[in-house]
Parts: sequence; structure tokens; C-alpha cells
Amino acid sequence: MQITAENILSALRNVDDPDLKKDIVTLGMVKDVVVSGSEVSFTVVLTTPACPMKELIKKACINAVKMFVDDSLEVTVNMTANVTTTENKTLPGVRNIIAISSGKGGVGKSTIAANLAVSLANTGARVGLLDADIYGPSIPILFGFEGEKPYLNAENKLIPFERHNVKLMSIGTLVSPQQAIVWRGPMASKALRQMIFDTAWGELDYLLIDMPPGTGDVHLTLVQALPVTGAVVITTPQKLAVADARKGAEMFRWDQINVPILGVIENMAYFIPDDAPDKKYYIFGENGGKSLAGDLETQLLGQIPIRQGIAENSDFGTPVAVYENGVLGESYKEIAQKLAQNVAIRNANFAPTHRVEIQKS
Repeated sequence: MQITAENILSALRNVDDPDLKKDIVTLGMVKDVVVSGSEVSFTVVLTTPACPMKELIKKACINAVKMFVDDSLEVTVNMTANVTTTENKTLPGVRNIIAISSGKGGVGKSTIAANLAVSLANTGARVGLLDADIYGPSIPILFGFEGEKPYLNAENKLIPFERHNVKLMSIGTLVSPQQAIVWRGPMASKALRQMIFDTAWGELDYLLIDMPPGTGDVHLTLVQALPVTGAVVITTPQKLAVADARKGAEMFRWDQINVPILGVIENMAYFIPDDAPDKKYYIFGENGGKSLAGDLETQLLGQIPIRQGIAENSDFGTPVAVYENGVLGESYKEIAQKLAQNVAIRNANFAPTHRVEIQKS
């Protein structure tokens, strides 16, 4: 029997994408099928390079070809990715815009935003991070470019800083590090718009927006300016933080805004001492993030423990996610994979988010 490309595609119709619940041929994920004697090769285009099911899908493809076509075939599967997107004509080249939000300050939102950005970039994704915390910008310290000023390109656009393969911009680079930013809402909103639209972001799979705590002018400006793909909510376990985080999340779920919640991350979930790495101490309570995720009908993306080294790495401009082999690096890697999964599921199953239009009375 002569084996054809159609035989291979027919076999691969038995392989489903675990997230999208359809076979990979119907989803258009199989490309460049080549049959040469007893050798078969093809490419599987995933919805994100951060896909945690990559090896599972690859193995399922090989098994399907051998089972439904010929067990003696030599099968080569090339895995690549094309990050999915919804329509975004507002910021061309940026596929997904993700707001990193918290109800209150002090929960580690900026640290998590920085480490999520690095973790996504570690998978090969093209990532940007915009520091929209106008009154308390932290990204220059977290990435080690405090006091540096951005340059302009030939189109008079700000050239973003780049650290650990993440493109970065912050209001903290446009003012002195010692200067307090005492602005009314309209000035803060104008500054946010300038950083969004006057930065040469280029092609990005994910643009993470590190939001200020709470809800206010900057949040409203963001959803007016951009079609936000979704929001991630950061909390710590204690009741007070969860209550405030819930209020912040409800702003995105408001009918006039309607930005999907992609998941909840619980920071400072427990303490792991260096001399007893198998022990967990729940010093701020337990299951606050899980409870919040349930209330918001979304997923708990993960729990970040308290571990020695977080503050030291942050102060020296090196997010812990740079070191993928530690407990913290592994935690961020798993959370980034789940986030990328949820973005792909959101894009496949829900209509694009639209910018909010404020009705003038």
C-alpha cells in the first residue's frame, strides 16, 4: 500500500487538542505533511509556545500514525507555535493584552507580573511588560534599569528596554527615581496612553500590563484605550486581601467593561524554610486564592510560596523566574503555562473584547 499525506491526516484526526476539544486537523494545526518511503514528517502548530501539553500531543501524533497507518513508519513531528489572538486593530502587532490586577497594594503584584513576563519569554513567546502603576512604578527596579532613560527611534517612538527577552516600559523611566508623582486622574490617564501608543512594541504575543492597586482612572483608561484580552487577579490568602481583590475583579466583570478573568494567583501562599524544604507554614491563612477563584468562576492558576531569595533577586534586578530550576522558578513556569492555555481557550471560545465607549450624557 502506498502511503499518502491524506492517510497521515486521516490518522491525525484521532488526536484532539486537550484544551480546544477538537482534533488537530480540523483546528488547522497540522502543516507540511511529507511522506518519503517509510519516513513521515509533519509540523504541529500549537496555540502557544508555553503549551504544557506539547510532549503529550507530540506522542499522541506518533502513536496515531503508527496505529492507523503503519507501525513500521519513522515519524518526525516538528512542534512550533502561532499564538492565537482576537481582533486588535488598536495596537497593531500585539496579539494579546493581559491586565495584571490586585485589589490592594503590598500583595506582590508587580513582582508576579515581572516573573510571569520572564516565564512566558522563556518558552519562546514574544513578551512585553508595561508598568502602568503610575504612582508607584516598580518595574525599573525589578529589571535593573532604574535611572536609565529610553531613547527615541526614527519615528519618535520610545524604544522599550529589553531584559531577559522581555520588552519593558515604565513611567519610572520618564521621571527621577526620587520624584513623587503627584498627578490628578487626567494627567495619569494621559501618561498611560502615551506609554501605550508612543512605545515601539513591535510584534508581541503577550503584552502584560502591571496595573495600579484598586480601581480608578488608570483602569478605566486602559479598557477605553485597548481591547484587553483578559485579566489576572493577584491576592494573598488573608480575608482582607481576598475581599479587596474580589472588588477589583468585579470591575472587569462589570457589564460595560466585560473583560474575562483568566485566573487568580495566590501570592505568599505559605512559607518554606531553607532548612526544611518539605515543610509548609501557612502564616497568612489558607485557601484564600482558591475561594476567590471559585467566587469568580475562574481557575486558580497557582500559589507562590514565600522563599528566601525573592527580595534579594528583586532588589538586584533579576526576577527569580530567570532561574527555572528552583522552587519559585518552577512555580512561575507552571503558572505561565496555565495562563497561556487560558488565553488560547478564551480566544477560541469567546468573542473579542471591545474597547469601552463612555456614553456622554
